[in-house]
Amino acid sequence: MSEINKLISERKQKLEELRKMGVDVYPRNFATTHAISQIREKYGTLKAEEKTGETVSLAGRIMSLRGMGKASFAHIKDQTGKVQIYIREDVLGAGNYGIFKRFDVGDFIGVMGKVFSTKTGELSIQVEKLTLLAKSLRPLPEKWHGLKDIETRYRQRYIDLLVNEQVKNVFSTRSLIIQAVRKFLDNLGFLEVETPMMQSIVGGAIAKPFLTHHQALDMELYLRISPELFLKRLVVGGLEKVYEVNKSFRNEGVSTRHNPEFTMLEVYQAYSDYKGMMDLCQKVILFIAKEVLHKEELVYQKNKINLGKTPWQKFSLYELLKEHTKIDFTNIHGLAEIRKVADRLDVKYKKDSPKHKILDHIFEAYVQKKLIQPTFVLDYPTEFSPLAKAKKDNPELVERFELFIGGEELANAYSELNDPVEQRRRMEKQVEDRDIGEGREAEVDEDYLRALEYGLPPCGGLGVGVDRLVMVFTDSKSIRDVILFPHMRKEAE
Repeated sequence: MSEINKLISERKQKLEELRKMGVDVYPRNFATTHAISQIREKYGTLKAEEKTGETVSLAGRIMSLRGMGKASFAHIKDQTGKVQIYIREDVLGAGNYGIFKRFDVGDFIGVMGKVFSTKTGELSIQVEKLTLLAKSLRPLPEKWHGLKDIETRYRQRYIDLLVNEQVKNVFSTRSLIIQAVRKFLDNLGFLEVETPMMQSIVGGAIAKPFLTHHQALDMELYLRISPELFLKRLVVGGLEKVYEVNKSFRNEGVSTRHNPEFTMLEVYQAYSDYKGMMDLCQKVILFIAKEVLHKEELVYQKNKINLGKTPWQKFSLYELLKEHTKIDFTNIHGLAEIRKVADRLDVKYKKDSPKHKILDHIFEAYVQKKLIQPTFVLDYPTEFSPLAKAKKDNPELVERFELFIGGEELANAYSELNDPVEQRRRMEKQVEDRDIGEGREAEVDEDYLRALEYGLPPCGGLGVGVDRLVMVFTDSKSIRDVILFPHMRKEAE
Protein backbone atom coordinates (compact mmCIF):
# COMPACT_ATOMS: atom_id res chain seq x y z
CA MET A 1 0.00 0.00 0.00
CA SER A 2 1.31 3.45 -0.94
CA GLU A 3 1.97 6.03 1.78
CA ILE A 4 -0.95 8.19 0.67
CA ASN A 5 -3.36 5.24 0.66
CA LYS A 6 -2.15 4.23 4.10
CA LEU A 7 -2.87 7.71 5.45
CA ILE A 8 -6.32 7.74 3.83
CA SER A 9 -7.07 4.34 5.38
CA GLU A 10 -6.05 5.63 8.83
CA ARG A 11 -8.30 8.65 8.47
CA LYS A 12 -11.23 6.50 7.39
CA GLN A 13 -10.70 4.39 10.50
CA LYS A 14 -10.81 7.55 12.66
CA LEU A 15 -14.00 8.54 10.86
CA GLU A 16 -15.67 5.28 11.84
CA GLU A 17 -14.42 5.60 15.42
CA LEU A 18 -15.91 9.09 15.66
CA ARG A 19 -19.24 7.85 14.34
CA LYS A 20 -19.27 5.08 16.95
CA MET A 21 -18.64 7.75 19.58
CA GLY A 22 -21.83 9.49 18.46
CA VAL A 23 -20.13 12.33 16.58
CA ASP A 24 -21.93 13.83 13.59
CA VAL A 25 -18.90 13.97 11.27
CA TYR A 26 -20.62 16.07 8.60
CA PRO A 27 -23.07 18.42 10.39
CA ARG A 28 -25.20 20.92 8.46
CA ASN A 29 -24.10 24.26 9.89
CA PHE A 30 -22.22 26.14 12.58
CA ALA A 31 -22.90 29.65 13.87
CA THR A 32 -19.87 31.96 14.06
CA THR A 33 -19.52 35.35 15.72
CA HIS A 34 -16.32 36.44 13.99
CA ALA A 35 -14.05 35.81 11.04
CA ILE A 36 -10.44 35.24 12.07
CA SER A 37 -9.36 38.58 10.61
CA GLN A 38 -11.92 40.33 12.84
CA ILE A 39 -10.43 38.65 15.92
CA ARG A 40 -6.96 39.78 14.89
CA GLU A 41 -8.16 43.30 14.23
CA LYS A 42 -9.99 43.56 17.55
CA TYR A 43 -7.44 41.83 19.81
CA GLY A 44 -4.18 42.17 17.92
CA THR A 45 -2.77 44.56 20.54
CA LEU A 46 -3.11 42.15 23.49
CA LYS A 47 0.05 41.93 25.57
CA ALA A 48 1.72 38.60 26.44
CA GLU A 49 -0.45 36.49 28.81
CA GLU A 50 -3.28 39.03 28.68
CA LYS A 51 -6.80 37.57 28.64
CA THR A 52 -10.23 38.80 27.56
CA GLY A 53 -13.61 37.96 28.94
CA GLU A 54 -15.37 37.74 25.56
CA THR A 55 -16.47 34.38 24.22
CA VAL A 56 -16.09 34.06 20.46
CA SER A 57 -17.12 31.44 17.93
CA LEU A 58 -14.92 30.66 14.91
CA ALA A 59 -14.77 28.04 12.17
CA GLY A 60 -11.96 26.96 9.89
CA ARG A 61 -9.67 24.21 8.66
CA ILE A 62 -6.96 22.75 10.89
CA MET A 63 -3.59 23.62 9.34
CA SER A 64 -1.30 22.35 12.11
CA LEU A 65 -1.53 20.18 15.23
CA ARG A 66 0.85 19.96 18.15
CA GLY A 67 -0.11 17.62 20.97
CA MET A 68 1.40 17.80 24.47
CA GLY A 69 -0.30 15.08 26.53
CA LYS A 70 -3.43 16.58 28.07
CA ALA A 71 -3.07 19.86 26.23
CA SER A 72 -2.66 20.65 22.53
CA PHE A 73 -2.12 23.59 20.20
CA ALA A 74 -3.44 23.88 16.67
CA HIS A 75 -3.84 26.52 13.99
CA ILE A 76 -7.11 26.95 12.15
CA LYS A 77 -7.55 28.92 8.94
CA ASP A 78 -10.55 30.55 7.31
CA GLN A 79 -10.74 32.71 4.18
CA THR A 80 -9.54 35.76 6.10
CA GLY A 81 -6.57 34.41 8.04
CA LYS A 82 -5.13 31.97 10.56
CA VAL A 83 -5.16 31.83 14.37
CA GLN A 84 -3.87 29.50 17.10
CA ILE A 85 -6.24 27.54 19.32
CA TYR A 86 -5.38 25.99 22.72
CA ILE A 87 -7.20 22.81 23.77
CA ARG A 88 -7.02 21.35 27.31
CA GLU A 89 -8.51 18.11 28.56
CA ASP A 90 -9.52 19.64 31.92
CA VAL A 91 -11.52 22.32 30.07
CA LEU A 92 -13.13 20.16 27.38
CA GLY A 93 -13.58 17.05 29.47
CA ALA A 94 -11.96 13.66 28.89
CA GLY A 95 -14.61 12.47 26.41
CA ASN A 96 -14.49 15.55 24.20
CA TYR A 97 -10.70 15.64 24.38
CA GLY A 98 -10.68 12.01 23.18
CA ILE A 99 -12.79 13.11 20.23
CA PHE A 100 -10.34 15.91 19.49
CA LYS A 101 -7.42 13.44 19.49
CA ARG A 102 -9.00 11.83 16.42
CA PHE A 103 -8.91 15.07 14.45
CA ASP A 104 -6.35 15.56 11.67
CA VAL A 105 -4.75 18.41 9.79
CA GLY A 106 -7.24 19.32 7.08
CA ASP A 107 -10.38 18.75 9.16
CA PHE A 108 -12.89 21.57 9.42
CA ILE A 109 -13.81 22.45 13.00
CA GLY A 110 -15.83 25.02 14.91
CA VAL A 111 -14.52 26.38 18.20
CA MET A 112 -16.01 28.45 20.99
CA GLY A 113 -13.83 30.02 23.62
CA LYS A 114 -12.06 33.10 24.97
CA VAL A 115 -9.31 35.13 23.33
CA PHE A 116 -5.95 35.43 25.07
CA SER A 117 -2.27 35.97 24.31
CA THR A 118 0.37 33.32 25.11
CA LYS A 119 3.64 33.87 26.93
CA THR A 120 5.31 34.49 23.56
CA GLY A 121 2.61 36.99 22.60
CA GLU A 122 0.74 34.83 20.07
CA LEU A 123 -2.96 35.59 19.80
CA SER A 124 -4.91 32.42 20.65
CA ILE A 125 -8.32 31.01 21.52
CA GLN A 126 -8.79 29.03 24.75
CA VAL A 127 -11.26 26.42 23.47
CA GLU A 128 -14.27 25.69 25.67
CA LYS A 129 -16.36 23.88 23.09
CA LEU A 130 -15.22 22.02 19.97
CA THR A 131 -17.27 20.77 17.00
CA LEU A 132 -16.17 18.68 14.02
CA LEU A 133 -17.63 20.22 10.86
CA ALA A 134 -16.13 17.98 8.15
CA LYS A 135 -13.60 15.14 8.30
CA SER A 136 -10.79 15.36 5.73
CA LEU A 137 -9.93 11.93 4.33
CA ARG A 138 -6.95 13.05 2.25
CA PRO A 139 -3.87 14.60 3.87
CA LEU A 140 -2.90 18.08 2.68
CA PRO A 141 0.37 18.31 0.73
CA GLU A 142 3.24 19.87 2.63
CA LYS A 143 4.75 21.75 -0.33
CA TRP A 144 4.89 21.94 -4.12
CA HIS A 145 7.92 21.36 -6.30
CA GLY A 146 8.69 20.49 -9.91
CA LEU A 147 6.68 20.40 -13.14
CA LYS A 148 4.38 17.58 -12.05
CA ASP A 149 3.14 19.57 -9.10
CA ILE A 150 2.63 22.67 -11.24
CA GLU A 151 0.24 20.63 -13.38
CA THR A 152 -1.48 19.30 -10.25
CA ARG A 153 -1.90 22.87 -9.01
CA TYR A 154 -3.98 23.71 -12.09
CA ARG A 155 -6.00 20.50 -11.96
CA GLN A 156 -6.63 20.65 -8.21
CA ARG A 157 -6.92 24.39 -7.67
CA TYR A 158 -8.75 23.76 -4.38
CA ILE A 159 -5.51 22.42 -2.91
CA ASP A 160 -3.39 25.10 -4.58
CA LEU A 161 -5.48 27.78 -2.87
CA LEU A 162 -5.10 26.03 0.48
CA VAL A 163 -1.34 25.68 0.59
CA ASN A 164 -0.15 28.65 -1.49
CA GLU A 165 -1.14 31.98 0.02
CA GLN A 166 0.15 33.86 -3.04
CA VAL A 167 -2.31 31.99 -5.26
CA LYS A 168 -5.23 33.08 -3.09
CA ASN A 169 -3.93 36.66 -3.29
CA VAL A 170 -3.87 36.49 -7.10
CA PHE A 171 -7.53 35.52 -7.30
CA SER A 172 -8.52 38.05 -4.65
CA THR A 173 -6.79 40.68 -6.78
CA ARG A 174 -8.60 39.41 -9.87
CA SER A 175 -11.93 39.93 -8.13
CA LEU A 176 -10.93 43.44 -7.05
CA ILE A 177 -9.86 44.30 -10.63
CA ILE A 178 -13.27 43.31 -12.02
CA GLN A 179 -14.99 45.25 -9.22
CA ALA A 180 -12.88 48.31 -10.10
CA VAL A 181 -13.79 48.01 -13.80
CA ARG A 182 -17.49 48.01 -12.94
CA LYS A 183 -17.10 50.91 -10.50
CA PHE A 184 -15.27 53.02 -13.09
CA LEU A 185 -17.72 52.40 -15.91
CA ASP A 186 -20.84 52.62 -13.74
CA ASN A 187 -19.67 56.02 -12.46
CA LEU A 188 -19.42 57.21 -16.09
CA GLY A 189 -23.02 56.19 -16.78
CA PHE A 190 -22.33 52.96 -18.67
CA LEU A 191 -24.94 50.22 -18.46
CA GLU A 192 -23.80 46.65 -17.81
CA VAL A 193 -25.62 44.17 -20.06
CA GLU A 194 -25.61 40.48 -20.94
CA THR A 195 -25.63 39.08 -24.46
CA PRO A 196 -25.98 35.49 -25.74
CA MET A 197 -23.16 33.02 -25.27
CA MET A 198 -24.72 30.68 -27.85
CA GLN A 199 -25.07 32.21 -31.30
CA SER A 200 -26.38 30.90 -34.60
CA ILE A 201 -23.79 32.85 -36.63
CA VAL A 202 -20.17 33.43 -35.67
CA GLY A 203 -19.15 37.08 -35.63
CA GLY A 204 -17.27 39.86 -33.92
CA ALA A 205 -13.78 38.42 -34.43
CA ILE A 206 -11.79 36.14 -36.70
CA ALA A 207 -11.38 32.87 -34.79
CA LYS A 208 -12.44 29.23 -34.85
CA PRO A 209 -15.55 28.59 -32.72
CA PHE A 210 -16.83 25.69 -30.64
CA LEU A 211 -19.89 24.01 -32.16
CA THR A 212 -22.84 22.70 -30.16
CA HIS A 213 -26.36 21.46 -30.97
CA HIS A 214 -29.69 22.61 -29.57
CA GLN A 215 -31.92 19.55 -29.49
CA ALA A 216 -35.31 21.22 -29.00
CA LEU A 217 -34.76 23.62 -31.91
CA ASP A 218 -32.75 21.05 -33.87
CA MET A 219 -30.14 23.61 -34.85
CA GLU A 220 -26.42 24.10 -34.64
CA LEU A 221 -25.14 26.87 -32.41
CA TYR A 222 -21.70 28.28 -31.68
CA LEU A 223 -20.21 29.37 -28.39
CA ARG A 224 -19.47 33.02 -28.98
CA ILE A 225 -16.01 34.15 -29.95
CA SER A 226 -17.04 37.74 -29.17
CA PRO A 227 -20.16 39.62 -27.98
CA GLU A 228 -19.37 42.58 -30.28
CA LEU A 229 -22.19 42.38 -32.81
CA PHE A 230 -24.86 42.01 -30.12
CA LEU A 231 -23.50 44.92 -28.10
CA LYS A 232 -23.56 47.16 -31.17
CA ARG A 233 -27.17 46.10 -31.80
CA LEU A 234 -27.90 47.57 -28.37
CA VAL A 235 -26.31 50.88 -29.38
CA VAL A 236 -28.61 50.86 -32.44
CA GLY A 237 -31.48 50.35 -29.98
CA GLY A 238 -30.58 53.50 -28.06
CA LEU A 239 -28.38 52.12 -25.25
CA GLU A 240 -25.61 54.59 -25.95
CA LYS A 241 -23.04 53.48 -23.34
CA VAL A 242 -22.90 49.73 -22.66
CA TYR A 243 -20.38 47.21 -21.41
CA GLU A 244 -20.16 43.50 -20.69
CA VAL A 245 -17.70 41.50 -18.62
CA ASN A 246 -18.11 38.38 -20.68
CA LYS A 247 -16.94 34.83 -21.22
CA SER A 248 -15.91 34.09 -24.80
CA PHE A 249 -14.65 30.88 -26.39
CA ARG A 250 -12.19 30.13 -29.18
CA ASN A 251 -11.45 26.63 -30.41
CA GLU A 252 -7.75 27.27 -30.84
CA GLY A 253 -4.42 26.58 -29.19
CA VAL A 254 -3.53 26.65 -25.50
CA SER A 255 -0.46 28.58 -24.37
CA THR A 256 0.80 30.79 -21.56
CA ARG A 257 -1.30 33.60 -23.08
CA HIS A 258 -4.30 31.67 -24.49
CA ASN A 259 -7.07 29.62 -22.92
CA PRO A 260 -10.07 28.31 -24.93
CA GLU A 261 -12.43 29.97 -22.42
CA PHE A 262 -11.46 33.50 -21.44
CA THR A 263 -12.86 36.70 -19.95
CA MET A 264 -13.17 39.95 -21.87
CA LEU A 265 -14.37 43.42 -21.04
CA GLU A 266 -16.15 44.95 -24.03
CA VAL A 267 -17.27 48.61 -24.01
CA TYR A 268 -19.24 50.55 -26.63
CA GLN A 269 -19.97 54.26 -26.59
CA ALA A 270 -22.08 56.20 -29.06
CA TYR A 271 -20.69 59.44 -30.54
CA SER A 272 -17.13 58.35 -29.78
CA ASP A 273 -14.31 56.83 -31.85
CA TYR A 274 -11.02 55.02 -31.38
CA LYS A 275 -9.38 58.13 -29.94
CA GLY A 276 -12.12 58.31 -27.32
CA MET A 277 -11.58 54.63 -26.59
CA MET A 278 -7.85 55.26 -26.25
CA ASP A 279 -8.54 57.85 -23.57
CA LEU A 280 -11.06 55.56 -21.85
CA CYS A 281 -8.67 52.59 -21.97
CA GLN A 282 -5.84 54.57 -20.39
CA LYS A 283 -8.11 55.96 -17.68
CA VAL A 284 -9.72 52.65 -16.69
CA ILE A 285 -6.38 50.84 -16.36
CA LEU A 286 -4.88 53.71 -14.36
CA PHE A 287 -8.01 53.72 -12.16
CA ILE A 288 -7.63 49.99 -11.51
CA ALA A 289 -3.98 50.48 -10.52
CA LYS A 290 -4.88 53.16 -7.99
CA GLU A 291 -7.97 51.36 -6.72
CA VAL A 292 -6.45 47.87 -6.39
CA LEU A 293 -2.68 48.33 -6.08
CA HIS A 294 -2.83 51.85 -4.59
CA LYS A 295 0.02 52.92 -6.86
CA GLU A 296 0.78 53.75 -10.48
CA GLU A 297 3.90 51.61 -10.83
CA LEU A 298 4.11 47.82 -10.99
CA VAL A 299 6.62 45.11 -11.81
CA TYR A 300 5.83 42.47 -14.42
CA GLN A 301 8.35 39.71 -15.13
CA LYS A 302 11.19 41.86 -13.70
CA ASN A 303 10.21 44.88 -15.81
CA LYS A 304 9.28 48.10 -14.02
CA ILE A 305 6.19 49.63 -15.61
CA ASN A 306 4.98 53.17 -15.00
CA LEU A 307 1.27 53.50 -15.76
CA GLY A 308 1.18 57.07 -14.47
CA LYS A 309 3.46 58.51 -17.13
CA THR A 310 0.76 59.82 -19.47
CA PRO A 311 -0.13 60.15 -22.24
CA TRP A 312 1.00 56.65 -23.16
CA GLN A 313 3.24 56.34 -26.21
CA LYS A 314 1.77 55.74 -29.67
CA PHE A 315 3.30 54.14 -32.78
CA SER A 316 1.87 52.89 -36.06
CA LEU A 317 2.00 49.15 -36.75
CA TYR A 318 4.08 49.57 -39.92
CA GLU A 319 6.41 52.02 -38.17
CA LEU A 320 7.26 49.46 -35.49
CA LEU A 321 7.62 46.60 -37.98
CA LYS A 322 10.00 48.64 -40.12
CA GLU A 323 12.05 49.70 -37.09
CA HIS A 324 12.55 46.14 -35.83
CA THR A 325 12.71 44.14 -39.07
CA LYS A 326 14.14 46.79 -41.44
CA ILE A 327 11.37 45.87 -43.91
CA ASP A 328 8.72 48.26 -45.24
CA PHE A 329 5.51 46.25 -44.98
CA THR A 330 3.46 48.90 -46.78
CA ASN A 331 4.98 47.56 -50.01
CA ILE A 332 4.11 43.91 -49.30
CA HIS A 333 0.84 42.71 -50.80
CA GLY A 334 -0.85 39.34 -50.94
CA LEU A 335 -0.41 36.04 -49.13
CA ALA A 336 2.51 34.81 -51.24
CA GLU A 337 4.59 37.90 -50.49
CA ILE A 338 3.96 37.85 -46.73
CA ARG A 339 4.94 34.17 -46.66
CA LYS A 340 8.25 34.98 -48.35
CA VAL A 341 8.95 37.68 -45.79
CA ALA A 342 8.09 35.37 -42.89
CA ASP A 343 10.40 32.71 -44.32
CA ARG A 344 13.19 35.26 -44.70
CA LEU A 345 12.69 36.37 -41.07
CA ASP A 346 12.54 32.73 -39.90
CA VAL A 347 9.03 33.17 -38.48
CA LYS A 348 6.98 29.97 -38.30
CA TYR A 349 3.36 29.83 -39.47
CA LYS A 350 0.80 27.22 -40.47
CA LYS A 351 0.31 26.44 -44.14
CA ASP A 352 -3.33 27.56 -44.01
CA SER A 353 -2.63 30.76 -42.05
CA PRO A 354 -4.21 33.87 -43.62
CA LYS A 355 -2.16 37.00 -44.23
CA HIS A 356 -3.17 38.76 -41.00
CA LYS A 357 -2.11 35.76 -38.90
CA ILE A 358 1.33 35.65 -40.50
CA LEU A 359 1.74 39.39 -39.92
CA ASP A 360 0.75 38.82 -36.29
CA HIS A 361 3.43 36.14 -35.96
CA ILE A 362 6.06 38.51 -37.37
CA PHE A 363 4.94 41.26 -35.00
CA GLU A 364 5.06 38.88 -32.01
CA ALA A 365 8.51 37.62 -32.94
CA TYR A 366 10.17 40.98 -33.62
CA VAL A 367 8.20 43.71 -31.82
CA GLN A 368 5.73 42.69 -29.13
CA LYS A 369 8.05 41.67 -26.28
CA LYS A 370 9.89 45.00 -26.63
CA LEU A 371 6.76 47.00 -25.81
CA ILE A 372 7.23 47.11 -22.04
CA GLN A 373 5.87 50.55 -21.15
CA PRO A 374 2.20 51.18 -22.09
CA THR A 375 2.11 51.50 -25.87
CA PHE A 376 -0.76 52.04 -28.29
CA VAL A 377 -0.10 50.45 -31.69
CA LEU A 378 -2.19 52.18 -34.37
CA ASP A 379 -3.28 51.97 -37.99
CA TYR A 380 -3.97 48.34 -38.91
CA PRO A 381 -4.69 47.17 -42.48
CA THR A 382 -8.36 47.40 -43.46
CA GLU A 383 -8.41 43.81 -44.73
CA PHE A 384 -7.54 42.57 -41.22
CA SER A 385 -10.26 44.60 -39.48
CA PRO A 386 -13.63 44.01 -41.19
CA LEU A 387 -15.65 45.77 -38.47
CA ALA A 388 -13.54 48.94 -38.15
CA LYS A 389 -13.96 52.28 -39.93
CA ALA A 390 -11.34 53.15 -42.54
CA LYS A 391 -9.15 56.22 -42.09
CA LYS A 392 -10.22 59.24 -44.12
CA ASP A 393 -6.74 60.02 -45.40
CA ASN A 394 -5.83 56.38 -46.14
CA PRO A 395 -8.66 53.87 -46.74
CA GLU A 396 -6.16 50.99 -46.73
CA LEU A 397 -5.85 51.47 -42.95
CA VAL A 398 -8.50 51.50 -40.22
CA GLU A 399 -8.97 53.60 -37.09
CA ARG A 400 -7.84 50.91 -34.69
CA PHE A 401 -5.36 50.41 -31.89
CA GLU A 402 -4.02 47.59 -29.75
CA LEU A 403 -2.55 48.27 -26.31
CA PHE A 404 0.61 46.52 -25.11
CA ILE A 405 1.98 46.56 -21.56
CA GLY A 406 4.87 44.42 -20.37
CA GLY A 407 5.06 42.80 -23.81
CA GLU A 408 1.46 41.56 -23.52
CA GLU A 409 -1.46 42.55 -25.75
CA LEU A 410 -4.13 43.77 -23.34
CA ALA A 411 -6.68 45.69 -25.41
CA ASN A 412 -8.08 46.21 -28.90
CA ALA A 413 -10.30 49.07 -30.04
CA TYR A 414 -11.56 50.88 -33.09
CA SER A 415 -13.98 53.34 -34.56
CA GLU A 416 -16.91 51.09 -35.42
CA LEU A 417 -17.88 50.75 -39.05
CA ASN A 418 -21.49 52.00 -39.25
CA ASP A 419 -21.97 52.14 -43.03
CA PRO A 420 -24.27 49.14 -43.79
CA VAL A 421 -23.32 49.04 -47.47
CA GLU A 422 -19.58 48.96 -46.77
CA GLN A 423 -20.11 46.49 -43.92
CA ARG A 424 -21.98 44.13 -46.25
CA ARG A 425 -19.19 44.38 -48.83
CA ARG A 426 -16.55 43.49 -46.24
CA MET A 427 -18.56 40.64 -44.75
CA GLU A 428 -19.20 39.13 -48.16
CA LYS A 429 -15.49 39.45 -48.98
CA GLN A 430 -14.67 37.79 -45.67
CA VAL A 431 -16.98 34.87 -46.48
CA GLU A 432 -15.48 34.56 -49.95
CA ASP A 433 -11.95 34.36 -48.55
CA ARG A 434 -12.76 31.80 -45.86
CA ASP A 435 -11.65 28.19 -46.09
CA ILE A 436 -14.67 26.30 -47.46
CA GLY A 437 -14.10 23.62 -44.84
CA GLU A 438 -15.31 26.01 -42.14
CA GLY A 439 -18.87 25.65 -43.45
CA ARG A 440 -21.69 27.58 -41.82
CA GLU A 441 -19.44 29.83 -39.77
CA ALA A 442 -18.70 31.78 -42.98
CA GLU A 443 -22.25 33.20 -43.13
CA VAL A 444 -23.04 36.89 -43.47
CA ASP A 445 -24.95 38.09 -40.39
CA GLU A 446 -28.02 39.48 -42.12
CA ASP A 447 -29.70 40.53 -38.89
CA TYR A 448 -26.68 42.62 -37.90
CA LEU A 449 -26.71 44.30 -41.30
CA ARG A 450 -30.42 44.97 -40.89
CA ALA A 451 -29.67 46.61 -37.53
CA LEU A 452 -27.05 48.83 -39.20
CA GLU A 453 -29.64 49.85 -41.79
CA TYR A 454 -31.76 51.31 -38.98
CA GLY A 455 -28.73 53.44 -38.11
CA LEU A 456 -25.73 52.99 -35.82
CA PRO A 457 -24.47 56.35 -34.57
CA PRO A 458 -20.74 57.13 -34.60
CA CYS A 459 -19.39 54.63 -32.09
CA GLY A 460 -16.17 53.59 -30.42
CA GLY A 461 -15.62 50.03 -29.18
CA LEU A 462 -13.02 48.70 -26.75
CA GLY A 463 -12.12 45.15 -25.74
CA VAL A 464 -9.80 44.43 -22.82
CA GLY A 465 -8.46 40.95 -22.05
CA VAL A 466 -9.26 40.58 -18.36
CA ASP A 467 -7.11 37.49 -17.86
CA ARG A 468 -4.02 39.14 -19.36
CA LEU A 469 -4.68 42.33 -17.41
CA VAL A 470 -4.71 40.25 -14.21
CA MET A 471 -1.46 38.58 -15.33
CA VAL A 472 0.26 41.96 -15.55
CA PHE A 473 -1.24 43.31 -12.32
CA THR A 474 -0.27 40.19 -10.32
CA ASP A 475 3.07 39.49 -12.06
CA SER A 476 1.83 36.07 -13.21
CA LYS A 477 3.82 34.33 -15.94
CA SER A 478 1.00 32.22 -17.41
CA ILE A 479 -2.68 32.80 -18.08
CA ARG A 480 -3.28 29.53 -16.23
CA ASP A 481 -2.08 31.25 -13.06
CA VAL A 482 -4.98 33.71 -13.19
CA ILE A 483 -7.82 31.38 -14.29
CA LEU A 484 -9.15 29.30 -11.42
CA PHE A 485 -9.80 26.21 -13.51
CA PRO A 486 -7.85 26.42 -16.81
CA HIS A 487 -8.55 23.92 -19.58
CA MET A 488 -6.15 20.97 -19.70
CA ARG A 489 -5.87 17.62 -21.37
CA LYS A 490 -7.85 14.82 -19.77
CA GLU A 491 -6.03 13.48 -16.73
CA ALA A 492 -4.26 10.15 -17.33
CA GLU A 493 -5.75 7.30 -15.36
